[in-house]
Amino acid sequence: MYNYNEFDTAFVQERNRQFRAQVERRVAGHLTEDEFKPLRLMNGVYLQLHAYMLRVAIPYGTLNSRQMNQLALLAEKWDKGYGHFTTRQNIQYNWPKLPDLPDMLDALAEVEMHAIQTSGNTIRNVTADHFAGAAADEVADPRPVAELIRQWSTDHPEFQFLPRKFKIAVTGSENDRAVIKAHDIGLQVVEQDGEIGYRVIVGGGLGRTPMIGKVLRDYLPEQDLLPYLEAVVSVWNLLGRRDNKYKARIKITVHEHGIDDIRARVEENFARIRPTFGGIDQELFQDIKTAFAPPAFRQENTAVFETAYKTDPIFRSWVDTNIAPHKADGYAIAQISIKAHGQTPGDATADQMRVMAGLAEKYGHDELRISHEQNVILPHVHKSDLPAIHAELKKAGLATANIGLISDIIACPGMDYCALATARSIPVAQQIANRFDELKLEHDIGDMKIKISGCINACGHHHVGHIGILGLDRAGVENYQITLGGDATQDAAIGDRTGPGFAYDEIVPAIERIVYAYLDLRENPAESFLQTYRRVGLAPFKSALYEQDSAYAAE
Repeated sequence: MYNYNEFDTAFVQERNRQFRAQVERRVAGHLTEDEFKPLRLMNGVYLQLHAYMLRVAIPYGTLNSRQMNQLALLAEKWDKGYGHFTTRQNIQYNWPKLPDLPDMLDALAEVEMHAIQTSGNTIRNVTADHFAGAAADEVADPRPVAELIRQWSTDHPEFQFLPRKFKIAVTGSENDRAVIKAHDIGLQVVEQDGEIGYRVIVGGGLGRTPMIGKVLRDYLPEQDLLPYLEAVVSVWNLLGRRDNKYKARIKITVHEHGIDDIRARVEENFARIRPTFGGIDQELFQDIKTAFAPPAFRQENTAVFETAYKTDPIFRSWVDTNIAPHKADGYAIAQISIKAHGQTPGDATADQMRVMAGLAEKYGHDELRISHEQNVILPHVHKSDLPAIHAELKKAGLATANIGLISDIIACPGMDYCALATARSIPVAQQIANRFDELKLEHDIGDMKIKISGCINACGHHHVGHIGILGLDRAGVENYQITLGGDATQDAAIGDRTGPGFAYDEIVPAIERIVYAYLDLRENPAESFLQTYRRVGLAPFKSALYEQDSAYAAE
């Protein structure tokens, strides 16, 4: 993975020094909260319902054991013993005290981490496929280009005061695990005539106006990537709405002008920029690529794994559910669920972080990944080590076999923490997970993506959930809208709204009715919920939800 050079180290240290002085002035009363706000946002600090919140960048979701251990230290020393992993591959601390924030940032700098550009109207943390560098289906590891974009975008002089925040995601596979079509810019690594390049998608986004991104370029040569990104963002920086923050995102600009007009403007701008830009510094880029070279994979048999798989049904269930194919023979990708039934999705305690760090160091070539689905991944694990890993995970309460199942729910912090939220998300997620654990239906249901947002900003990605839940305020009462048929993959789709919302105490029975309708409607157990929905449409599910005499009505 990428290691800081002298410039990176000096840059982060100087930013931390500046912020420490700003915090001291705020504490002393020399800055009002309004004056302090833009300064703290530049350093990933929000003011939430109950306290300040620090959002720490985990670029393209990659960590080593030393960094994970330091995140555990921050949780234990300056927070309440846990951190919250987000859908942007960040980690949030919800309870820090303002005077402690500079010390937290200095502690992060010790392990080459920071909180720069995790907030504000700038280019945010670049996210990537959490299987990057390990996936059997990828064209190339997308993390080198994600790191290149991180360096290019950090403190970019033109892009620090954009019309709104700007998000970029990169995937190296046709199978999209980075939700690139729901980002301001999505990049897919592609190959043409033996040369690596990128499919460029623009104008995706969720929130109050959800849109699926459109292809701007089918193939962009690798050496042209940075000037092309510069052309895209600078066109939007001039065209983007600043009179209405709800219409300021690039998706609105693309919608209002049309993709053809935007493409023409970008290409014209690119033609002007490219000769002066000179393309990517190939020596720098090669150094970055070298930092992401695959580890030295072991060559040994997998007899220990095969024996455990045959004889231990609990281990077999975990493998069948949580393990993904690896590109190297004898290896696997181990997904660690931090969503045990009834727990807060995305939360990990300091002790759990240390366990995962230890597993990465001992068994996983010292690499961890954070997924946008709020789980943790050991990307390089030899199959012979899987029984030992599973045993240690069980001791730490981290061996839940539910990746991709109905209890593997994405949920934002909601009204328990967020000042923008209009409804609770966490309790709804907990209740759904517990209910279907009680019913023992998870594995029969199969692939099921439930995503919950506590407000219209859609941090829980509800629009692209197979079942999406949006919490709203209706005259001071929580009300939950349901959407069906959303998809966050390469076949990205916005879910269809079913109809009127449900009260807080009605939402779990409503989800239960949807699930029972699916189980009745599917042609066979191999037909997933999404396949069934696309075959039969909304009508039978709507009937199950709203008709009082429905056969699926909750008892």
